[in-house]
Amino acid sequence: MSSSYGSKFKISLFGESHGPAIGVVIEGVRPGLVLDWAHISAFCARRLAKNSWSTPRREPDTPKILSGVVDGVACGTPICAVIENQNTRSQDYGPASHIARPGHADYTGYVKYSGHNDVRGGGHFSARLTAPLVFAGAIATQMLAEQGIYVGAHIAHIAGIADTPFDPVAVSRQDFEQVHRRDFPVCDSTAGEQMIAAIDAARRDGDSVGGVIECAVIGLPAGIGDPIFGSVESTLAAMLYAIPAVKGVSFGNGFAGSMLRGSQNNDPFTIKNGQVRTTTNRAGGIQGGITNAMPVLMQVAFKPTPSIAKEQQTIDFVQGTVLQHCIQGRHDPCVVPRAAVCVEAGVAIALLNML
Repeated sequence: MSSSYGSKFKISLFGESHGPAIGVVIEGVRPGLVLDWAHISAFCARRLAKNSWSTPRREPDTPKILSGVVDGVACGTPICAVIENQNTRSQDYGPASHIARPGHADYTGYVKYSGHNDVRGGGHFSARLTAPLVFAGAIATQMLAEQGIYVGAHIAHIAGIADTPFDPVAVSRQDFEQVHRRDFPVCDSTAGEQMIAAIDAARRDGDSVGGVIECAVIGLPAGIGDPIFGSVESTLAAMLYAIPAVKGVSFGNGFAGSMLRGSQNNDPFTIKNGQVRTTTNRAGGIQGGITNAMPVLMQVAFKPTPSIAKEQQTIDFVQGTVLQHCIQGRHDPCVVPRAAVCVEAGVAIALLNML
């Protein structure tokens, strides 16, 4: 099924943006795991809309556990959690149900599901579905932490404004925690203020901006992953491209490495404290699809939010007419600030399936 992922740690997402609820079924949680609700709540809260740079739609997104947990302890059976939709405004979508909003899945969803797809708020295509994804990711990060593996992400770029990157060789758990404490997930608060100003400028102009998330994983031992189709890159990319608005994924030096010579892009090997390491980390901690014990680094590019207040040309795909349309509803002028924790969640879920 397209809305299910994984085999060892399997998740199945369900629901629509304006339906009664959204949720997730999780299989593969270790029986006896005491769910760390302080961690889960803090992790999920990082996705919430709560500032001028996010959507006016405000919801608590508190997961309600229906199965698989008794007295806070995982039973080992499937965990089902639902998140109620409490602040919908479906009337914004009824009059435009046959209009293909540019940048959205209205037309492709209509074709795929023979016109029976729920168009309100994007339905099952909506980024609302990242709320249960993040809940599953919170559990996954707890399980990874038991093995000394940690995932962290920050905004690398928004509207051409760059944050200070993670140290590719020495990024630490403290670096992650510093970002996690901020509502706007950057390493450099000055850069963050400039990004917020750029987002606000786009919002006031009825427009939107995109950006890039940098994500790192520390604590992974060497030898995780398989060559070719089971590579760390292909496994992570499959999950990351499932996050709405993601249009690019790269690892290590990524596209920048293509402009270097081999002598500039290779990572020299060394021995540090008796362990095999590299002096640089342009490969992003992965060689031949397999981890080499260096931090795993990736960049995830998000397109500008397609829901903008400017008038755009589109079509009524039922009437077969071309028209001008202005999108209604409540939308993020930039999804990137709320997407950092979504990237962390996806990476954690994918890694658990590889370990």
